Parts: sequence; structure tokens; C-alpha cells
Amino acid sequence: MLDKTFNPAEIEARWYAHWEKTGAFRPARPDAEPYTIVLPPPNVTGSLHIGHALNHTLQDILIRWQRMKGKDARWIVGTDHAGIATQMVVERTIAAQGLTRTGMGRAAFLETVWDWKRQSGGAITQQMRRLGASCDWANERFTMDEGFTAAVTHVFVTLHERGLIYRDKRLVNWDPKFQTAISDLEVETREIQGHFWHLRYPLADGSGHLVVATTRPETMLGDTAVAVNPEDDRYRHLVGTMILHPLTGRFIPIISDAWADPELGSGCVKITPAHDFNDWAVYERNKSIGWINILDSQAQIVSDAGIPEPYRGLDRFDARKRIVADLEALGLLERIEDKVIQVPHGDRSGAVIEPWLTDQWYVDAPKLAVEARAAVAEGRTQFVPKTWDKTYFNWMDNIQPWCVSRQLWWGHRIPAWFTPDGTAIVARTEAEAQEQAGPAIPLTRDEDVLDTWFSSGLWPFATLGWPGNTADFERHYPGDVLVTAFDIIFFWVARMMMQGLELTGNIPFKTIYCHGLVRDAKGQKMSKSKGNTVDPLELVNKYGADALRFGMAASESQGRDVKFDEKRIEGYRNFATKLWNATRFAQTQGITGSVETETLTAKHPVNTWIIEELNSSIQMVNSNLNELRFDQYTNAVYHFVWSRFCDWYLELIKPLLSEEGAIADETRAVAGWVLDQILVLLHPVMPFITEELWHAQADRASDLILAPWPTTDGQIAQDGSGIEITWLIDLISAIRSARTELNVPPSAKLVLHAPDSDDTLKSMLERHFPALERMARIQSIDFSAAPASGMAQILVGGATFALPLAGIIDIDAERARLEKAALAAEREAATLSDRLSNPGFTERAKPEAIEKAREDLAARSSEASRLREALARLG
Repeated sequence: MLDKTFNPAEIEARWYAHWEKTGAFRPARPDAEPYTIVLPPPNVTGSLHIGHALNHTLQDILIRWQRMKGKDARWIVGTDHAGIATQMVVERTIAAQGLTRTGMGRAAFLETVWDWKRQSGGAITQQMRRLGASCDWANERFTMDEGFTAAVTHVFVTLHERGLIYRDKRLVNWDPKFQTAISDLEVETREIQGHFWHLRYPLADGSGHLVVATTRPETMLGDTAVAVNPEDDRYRHLVGTMILHPLTGRFIPIISDAWADPELGSGCVKITPAHDFNDWAVYERNKSIGWINILDSQAQIVSDAGIPEPYRGLDRFDARKRIVADLEALGLLERIEDKVIQVPHGDRSGAVIEPWLTDQWYVDAPKLAVEARAAVAEGRTQFVPKTWDKTYFNWMDNIQPWCVSRQLWWGHRIPAWFTPDGTAIVARTEAEAQEQAGPAIPLTRDEDVLDTWFSSGLWPFATLGWPGNTADFERHYPGDVLVTAFDIIFFWVARMMMQGLELTGNIPFKTIYCHGLVRDAKGQKMSKSKGNTVDPLELVNKYGADALRFGMAASESQGRDVKFDEKRIEGYRNFATKLWNATRFAQTQGITGSVETETLTAKHPVNTWIIEELNSSIQMVNSNLNELRFDQYTNAVYHFVWSRFCDWYLELIKPLLSEEGAIADETRAVAGWVLDQILVLLHPVMPFITEELWHAQADRASDLILAPWPTTDGQIAQDGSGIEITWLIDLISAIRSARTELNVPPSAKLVLHAPDSDDTLKSMLERHFPALERMARIQSIDFSAAPASGMAQILVGGATFALPLAGIIDIDAERARLEKAALAAEREAATLSDRLSNPGFTERAKPEAIEKAREDLAARSSEASRLREALARLG
């Protein structure tokens, strides 16, 4: 017998250990159809956050579902070495010991990182187990394990041989604190209160000046031109003339370029190609203007010949103050405008990012993007929802060369060696490089490592033993579904598409499911600074993993972000408790698990009805899961379990179970079989409680995790009498609604007046009177004419019924109450409708305020309609 109280913590640890020990996550099915999902590898430094909880829950639902369908379901799992994040963690650790990375030296530091990884890395994989993730842990991978590292080296050399990796001098996002280039994903744009400095640039002929505005006056030391728009008549006559730089004394040209916006400021723009991405694009169109790098790796002004002596060696922000002061002294500071500006920061260092011109390794992403774009356009890989196609195409159509080198120590070291004259030799080993260079040429290994996204882009196939032609690769590539947040479509998904197609000749996955971001209940982005983040492990401790999983899946609606509300998780914990209690009730009634796997047949209408309802639900669940509609899947199961099975079926069969004979035996068999199907349908989203109840109901030949998924053709070979139960439920529900709306005391028993002309109706009412008496508080059924007044009318199945209420409630007072409440609800609805029709509100209000108004309007309108219906019942 089950314990009286459902205790998630006790069963979760026990069942997860059992599943992992028995190999249930990857049973041997060599002849089964493969089904493969690759887990987006979390950082080895990471901890489980609420976004992970959503992402991993959705993947686990799919993998458990397909496993139960008999497929060779494999969920590839592992962690990412997370170059900059891991190096930062370890550098902080050694700093507490008085050590530095450079002081230790590369070899000693890397050994320290590996020690940290062995001792502390990968904590997130243990946290994933708490959530119930049924990954292929026996084949867990790490992006810097031996096999994966060999694959990365092979890819770099191969792409270089194909002319798709090259070395170039271009602008990068430079982090002066970490001393490395970083990706766009690692750049966090912050709004700060800054300034526009409006500066006067003297014309070389002394005839006047142009005014330019800048948020970064220090970069003017690297100006090589001033641009005006070719359509701007004010300056057309000046194009081709020169500016005398007010601080360096250099002559710089006035050029014509569309980047200059005539409507913005004076319409003149200073061009500093080496320190601004847009200005570099101007240089690419006007190569004659050249470029000047004024900053070193620490964002200090360089001491080059073209830089005036007073500024050399200054930090960029100190140089800014000095330059502004000098311009003011020269009478060249027109004005200072206070302005909120967008400033890029390193997401981990917090340092202001500097666009900086350096020699780096690049992947020819524009060339690789052609086939990756075509794969989606032709439907070989499909986005769900399909609306993400447009985003993907936009990124692919505007993709730039991909900088893949990083000035770090932790990561895949670039397999390149330099000769004394700077020639780069790319090879798999130093010996191969030396052979290419010649025995007399000394070589120096490239100090840089590869961008983490370069190696993680190989995840779908390098995890399967590629570049070897392994059985795993042949069987599990391409994958079936990738489940990921939409915000890394470009940074990760696009990389996997490009590299997978180029290196394997095939797409990495057939379907890409993009879910939304998890926001707070008000729709705001979660952040530690706002104090609105939630710890999924705390929720697991409080409500159980099953409740959290159900809540995440139920909240995931295609094309929308998730509004997280802890009350929903609490509600799904209550749902688990209801299932637990329903099973305890079954045990008290001698209802056990069924050995049948096929659909049962039944004679009693209530049993016919529940079988029909179940098969309808199975159809909906299969359709929802096939279409990746997780919210609809959970809603279908929730509705069937809570409403149909617990609230109605178990209540309706109680009188049958108290009898002896064939009907009681049939009812126990059907109830046990339906409960089994419920556990199977719920298992993908609520694995722990369902496995516990599965074994509590019978001695099973196998665990639920490996039980067969239910099937149905949807055409139940019954006599159709299940329709009668639907009618009974509608009648009881209508009576209950009338009692509630009209404030009929719960203890009051009512007479139900019914039409006398329908013999079939009379027969059904007499047959189901025990249910009406017990569940609707009906004391008798009267087939005579109903009183002319003082009664409530209800319409069910085309028949009109009446409930005499005289002497039970004050009908006039009740009518007045309902009228007053209906008017109030209608007034509120009208006010809300007017507000939503007002452009002044919809254009200025926050999105969450508009959504709240819409929700309130729907609620008030529904309330008004309900109250009017209640009034109509009274006549």
C-alpha cells in the first residue's frame, strides 16, 4: 500500500540511481530504428539555471517518448570546456593563493586547470540528474577529451587546406582586461549616461571648419578621414579637400560615403577605421584613406611616431579627458551634449570592449553559409516554429568572416607554427610542420587557442567518433531534433550547420526546435541585478522534479517566451499528489495494474466512456508530441487525468465497485488498465512518480521507462453508450453551475423537473439517479410540469430542465445581486476595451501592461457573460 503522503525526494534519488545502474537510458536495441538528440553542451563551469530546466525537460520528454516507442533512443551528453569562463574561474582561484597565470607559466597553469576540472568541473551534470535527464551517460563527452581534440585539429587543418581558414588583420571585439578577442555573444551592451562631444575640425585652407560629433574623442588620434553623404548638398563642394587634424597636424581627406547621415548632427562623421566596425567598412570602400592603430592590447595610447607626445602611454579614458581639455583650450570644442549611449562590455570581465585591429585566424563563413542556408531553404533541415527561418536567413545573408582565434591558454591550441619571417605553417603535428618548413628553419607554435564555438560546432558528429567512419557516426548522424533557445541560432546552430555540411556532406539534424527564453511572471528578463532569478534545484527540493518538469513543459508554447510563475509549479505538485491519491484509492478498491497491452472492450457505459476518452487523449498526445507542442501535450494529459479520470470516472464507478459480479470485475479491470495508460502517457514529463506508481500497482516484467507506448486506431469497437456518460456529466455540471451561481446552499437537496415526453431521457435519468443524487444533490426527479416561476432553468442535450428554488433562496434578492454584479463587470469590461482601443495607451504602455489589460478584459467579459446566463436561468 502506498504511503499516505507523496514524498518526491525519497523516490527521485532511488529511481534515478536504479535507471542509471540498469542501463535503462540506453538499452541494447541494435535492430531498432535510431533516434538521436544532441544536448547543447553546458559549460563545465556552469550551474543549472531555469533556462536549462526548460531546455533539458523538453529534450527528455522527446527521448523518453521515443524510447518507449521502441527506438534506439540516444541523448548525446557532455560538457563544453568553455575557454574564457574556465580560465577566469581558475585564475581567480590561484589569485587567492598569491599566484598568477603568467607567473606559473603555460604548462603549470594548464595542469592546474585540468586539476580543477577533475575536482570541481561538471557539477552541472549531477544537477541534470536531479532533474531526471535520461542521457547516455555511459558515453559522456568533453570538448577537450582526446578524441574530440583530435577532431578539432583535423577540422582546422582540413579547412585551411580547402582555403576556408586563413590569417588576416581585421577588427575584433578586444577585451583589454582578459587580453583576448571575444565573440559577439560574449559582448554585453549596456546603456550608460554618456556624452556627444561636438568638435570643430579646421579646413586645411583656413576657410572654416566642419563639426563632427563623437562619443569617443580619444579615437580622433586615429582619424584618417571625415565623411559626408554624397547626397548632402551642404558639403558636396568640399569632397576631395583636406582637414588639418587639430592635434596631430596630419592632413586627412573629406570623402563621400553613404555611412554619413545628413539628418544626424552636422552630417559629418569622423572615420577611425582601426577602432570602429562601421568606420572599417568605410575604409573597405575607400582604401586610400588607410588606417592608424592608436591603442595597445591594454587599451593604452601607443607610443608611435604619429602620436603626439603628451598622449603616449595614457589609458584610453585618461586620454579622453586630456584630449577634450586640449580641444577646449584651442577653441575647438563646440559643445557637449548629454546622451544615453550603448557601450559594449565584456560579459565576464565587465571591461569596456575595444574594437581593435589585430592579426587573427578567420573562417570563410560567407562561403560556408551558402550550403547551410540552402539546407533550410530546401527543407532538409526545418525550424520549428517556422518563423525562425527568416532570422536564420537574415543572419546567413549578412554573415561576416568568423574570427576563431583567442588569446587564451585554456582551449584547443591552434595547430600552426611560425617561421622567423612570420610565415604560418598549419599542420596536425609539429613534426609535419617542420617537414613543410625544412629541417633548418626554427618554428614557434602559435600561442592562441580556438574560439569555443569552433569546437562546439563539431558537437553533433565529433561526439560520434568522427572523423573516423564509426558505427556510431553511421547510425546516429544526422540527429533527429536539436532543442535550443533561439538566442544562439547564429552563434551555435549556424556554426553546426556550416561545419556539418562542409565536413560530413550532410545536415547535422533534421529539425531545430527553438524555444523561448524564461522570463519572470511579469514577462521581464531574469537577471541577478533585478533579483528575479529562480534556482531550479530549490524548486526541485520544494515541489519535486516532476512538478518542475511539468510546469516548464506546460509553459512552453511555440513562438513565445515562458512567463515563469512559481504558483504553477505548486499547482503541478498538487496534480502529482492527486495522481498519488487516485492510485491509493485504486489500491483500496482492489484495482491493480493490468497485464493487457491492447485496448480493452467493456459493456457498462461508464467503462465504455472512459476507454473512448482515453483513446481520444492518446490520439491528441501523439499528435501534440509529433508536432513538438509541449504545452498541448501536457494540457491533454492533465485534463484527462484530473477531470475525466479522477473527478468523474472514479466518482461514477464507486457504486459499481461496492457490488459483486461481472460489472464490478469489468470495472476493476478497466480502471487498472486506464491507470496504467495514464502512467505511460505521463512518464515522459513526470518520470519519477509514474515509475513509483507503476511498480506499486503490480509486479512488472520491466520498468515503466521501457514500457511500450500506447497505440490506438481511435475507432473503439464499443456500442456507443459512452455518449450517455458525456450527457450525464454535462447534466451534473450544469446543475452544479446553477447551484454555485445562484448561491444555493451546498447542503440543500433539490428536485429536478424533467420533460415527460422522452422515454429514452426518462430511462437515462432513472438509470443514473444514484449519480445525480450523490454528485448533484438531487433528491428526486419529477416528470410533471415545472412551476411557472421561482425556478432555475438549465438546457442540456436539447432538453430543458428546471430546479425549483422557492423557499431555498431569496429569488428577488438573488436576481438583484446578479444584476448589480453583471453591470459592474460590464462597466469594467467597457473601460478596459476603451483603454485598449486608445493608441495613446497601446503605443506608450509597456508590453506587460497591455497584456495585463487584455487578460483583465477577457476575465471581466467572461464574468459578465456568466452572470447574465445566471440571470437568464431565473427567467
